[in-house]
Amino acid sequence: MRSLLHPPEPILSSSPLSHLFVAVRFSSSVTSLRCRSQPPVMASSAASAARLSELDGSLKRKEEKLWGGRFEESVTDAVERFTESISFDKQLYKHDIMGSKAHAAMLAHQGLITAMDRDRILSGLDEIERRIDAGKFVWRMDREDVHMNIEAALTDLIGEPAKKLHTARSRNDQVVTDLRLWCREAIDRIIARIGHLQVALVKLAMKNEGLIVPGYTHLQRAQPVLLQHLLLAYVEQLERDIGRLNNCKDRMNFCPLGACALAGTGLPIDRFMTSNTLGFTAPMRNSIDAVSDRDFVLEFLSANSIIAMHLSRLGEEWVLWASEEFGFLTPSDSVSTGSSIMPQKKNPDPMELVRGKSSRVIGSLVTLLVLCKGLPQAYNRDLQEDKEPLFDSVKTILGMLEVSAEFALNITLNHAKIAKALPAGYLDATTLADYLVKKGVPFRTSHDIVGRSVALCVSRNCQLSGLALDDLRGIDPVFEEDVYEYLGVENSINKFSSYGSTGSDCVAEQLHHWISKLRIS
Repeated sequence: MRSLLHPPEPILSSSPLSHLFVAVRFSSSVTSLRCRSQPPVMASSAASAARLSELDGSLKRKEEKLWGGRFEESVTDAVERFTESISFDKQLYKHDIMGSKAHAAMLAHQGLITAMDRDRILSGLDEIERRIDAGKFVWRMDREDVHMNIEAALTDLIGEPAKKLHTARSRNDQVVTDLRLWCREAIDRIIARIGHLQVALVKLAMKNEGLIVPGYTHLQRAQPVLLQHLLLAYVEQLERDIGRLNNCKDRMNFCPLGACALAGTGLPIDRFMTSNTLGFTAPMRNSIDAVSDRDFVLEFLSANSIIAMHLSRLGEEWVLWASEEFGFLTPSDSVSTGSSIMPQKKNPDPMELVRGKSSRVIGSLVTLLVLCKGLPQAYNRDLQEDKEPLFDSVKTILGMLEVSAEFALNITLNHAKIAKALPAGYLDATTLADYLVKKGVPFRTSHDIVGRSVALCVSRNCQLSGLALDDLRGIDPVFEEDVYEYLGVENSINKFSSYGSTGSDCVAEQLHHWISKLRIS
């Protein structure tokens, strides 16, 4: 079955109307319905375009609102400017048209509109979508939003049948259906970008096999770790981000269409048919819940915020490592910028901006939380404000992921500088404590013995490996000649053996897992 997400060009069939809706049930797509039906008699594409162009030329004329039957006055220009949403919600046009096609097919299947009306609606929506894609559709502010722009343009184009499209539907269930469809696709785009970053990090790890770097806690030297282990930590975090997005997608994939304003309808619609046609799991059970809650957007923005936090931490680490004080990595010129006044500067600006833009993504979540916290059931116009934070969050996180992957593929780790920095900080102290535990010394006693050994090194300005065996035995006689197999960062790395640790064999297993999972050659 072809999906509505990628509708083909309209097929003009000569099949008789008697074939209409044969064997069509919940799994029917709008496209397949159209292929079985007689096409409407319409003006040529050029004539239709001319007619729309002529109508678009009268933008300054205020037309009667589609909801304006009981109103005697037009809204003021200030109110119109303040309440319009077309300036940002027009990007939902493909999803709005998709939902309208599914709705029209269902109305015809249920006998609420004729097959001919359905076909004229579908062809008219195709024409409008082509005009929007070609940049030839003029969005009118006096038509308020994406839904009214498309419906009014459809009425201009095909006349009376377009007025039947809104049967058993409200803008309340229409907009939240559009939004769920949009979020579903946005999640897929973000997951793909996360995958690209994971691949970039794994490739960076593969290029730097065996490189030992200082591991930090409290931003203080702690223990030696393999760089591969550190990079794979970010890969693991990003994998959980993918899991959160997929879980969010599963929960949002229920169809509000047909909930109408809040209470449903008395007309004999088939919500299971539209839900199935649009690729949803099922219709939403409660019509009030369907139109009033935006928890699916909140969950999406929460998942984005966690991704942004992870990327910000990566950015912070790499900005530090690129400084003269660390000098652990050098970004290539292609991912660096300079100073307008200091000619020697080479700044890792992309990752600084990743760190900075995380605040926008987190701010979008906070905006929507505050927006929703005081709203009574059911729909309230406040919810018009959900889209800009959502759109900005998705745009920002996609950019952050893209540039992080680009940066990862264009940096060089400074092995010599890192090796020179490794002796500082007594990174092998915990491994020495493990040595004593293996000798039967209680860990707390071992901790104290190693602490006194470090204090002796500090007084002599040397490393633990620089202490003579007699010096160590002077602290505790438990020390033997084999102690030197545990001292130094290389020996220390080789002693790690627990599952998930930074030991060479453990990290090799982790790396193999990700190379296989991400299908990296």
